[in-house]
Amino acid sequence: MRKEKRISPTELPLAFEIDPEPVKEIWTGRAGITLLVEASRRLGLPESVNRQVKVRLRDRGFDEATMVESFLLLNAAGGECLDDFEVLREDQGLSELIGHEFPSPGAARKFLYEFHDEQEVEQAQQQVLPGYTAYIPGENEALTGLGGVNRELVSTVGRRCASQKIATVDQDTTIMESRKQEALPTYEGSRGYQPMLAVWAEMNLILADEFRDGNVPAVMKPLTVAKCAFAALPETVNEFYYRGDSACHETELIKWLKDDKRPEGPQGFIGFGISVRMSDALRKTIQTTVNENDWQRLKESDPSVIRECSDVAFVSNNEVENKDSRPLRYVAIRVRKQQGELFGDGSSVKYFAIVTNIWDWSPAKLINWHREKAGTIEAIHNVIKNELAAGVMPCGRFGANAAWLRLAVITHNVMTAMKRLALPPELLSARPKRLRFLIFNVAGQVIHHARSICVRFASTKDRILKYWIEGRQSLLAAT
Repeated sequence: MRKEKRISPTELPLAFEIDPEPVKEIWTGRAGITLLVEASRRLGLPESVNRQVKVRLRDRGFDEATMVESFLLLNAAGGECLDDFEVLREDQGLSELIGHEFPSPGAARKFLYEFHDEQEVEQAQQQVLPGYTAYIPGENEALTGLGGVNRELVSTVGRRCASQKIATVDQDTTIMESRKQEALPTYEGSRGYQPMLAVWAEMNLILADEFRDGNVPAVMKPLTVAKCAFAALPETVNEFYYRGDSACHETELIKWLKDDKRPEGPQGFIGFGISVRMSDALRKTIQTTVNENDWQRLKESDPSVIRECSDVAFVSNNEVENKDSRPLRYVAIRVRKQQGELFGDGSSVKYFAIVTNIWDWSPAKLINWHREKAGTIEAIHNVIKNELAAGVMPCGRFGANAAWLRLAVITHNVMTAMKRLALPPELLSARPKRLRFLIFNVAGQVIHHARSICVRFASTKDRILKYWIEGRQSLLAAT
């Protein structure tokens, strides 16, 4: 006798109806996100904001710290535009748990406008050299203050993780596409913006950010961001390194990194590795001076490609002009197809190079170390653009967009601090979307009892209580 096929529950219609009457109890679908608020407040973020960020707000409106915390929660909850504040405003339970309501989209927009100063834009335009169009506007007092908040946050987290004595600064730009009328064409042809970030690789913290229009070359004034990045590091760090791609192959930056007595930076040695913008002179030197036996095979995940490396004796024009400076080391990279095929541009061999002041590492070690930045700053670019709100600019005003990016940066750093100080080690690499799934988006009932507020999580597992209770205890212990 044949057994009847069991019907899958996924083949049946949903067996419930919607009751239009709202529940009488107070609930929130984001009870777990309050752990992020706890981390932010324990790190002193509200005090830092109210001390450093001054904007014109109505007396009856939110103070600066409340506005910044609201943007932090918008990013953490997955919102990506100002209109998403309406969703948070509907969450009465979350508002009761954190002690304040959320601003309206209009109020949030006005807050962002306070970070824009048209005079800064006009002044930058006036300083553009003949034949050039790109410029980087300065920051007004409010935007500078918001940068100070992030530097203080990084320093605080660094001091609480004082065992981390090494800081590798990774610096790079990223393209954020935008269809806004004010967005300018990028080198890829799309329209958008091209901000520059600097990251503390060992701690996964963003040290500095600079918002830029899409037409600003990546090689334009990287030293400004590098100085801000090293200035943000805590005093507990005593060993410094720097990595950058060819956009950081810029004379003033390299000169500053080489100088052990550099102004506006840590004194002593900073070991750096920077991708070189290949010149005809360097390519010819590699082709004519490196013996075939000198090339060392590099491990490569792509079996169709052969990658090799070798030191090459080369002196740039800048080094020739400055005879008193210490020589730099150039490490060449040769890339060929395994079967001798041609690349898409018709060439059979491609050459790359890294310039460095580190002489005691093998070429292979130096190259592998330099390539690690792909897993740090490029990963962070992806997170702030696609998992936080930085990838969607809120308006056409330059300073407001710069503040929007910086608020996403601060959110990322608070999340990183929360993972390090309050969560189990296995969640240290968790990205925002995983934190939302595991912790933030847990429903909770808000209960008023004996003049106090309690939250009861809608979970049958002890996992969320473990995260919250142990995490909160860890934050209190680290205060």
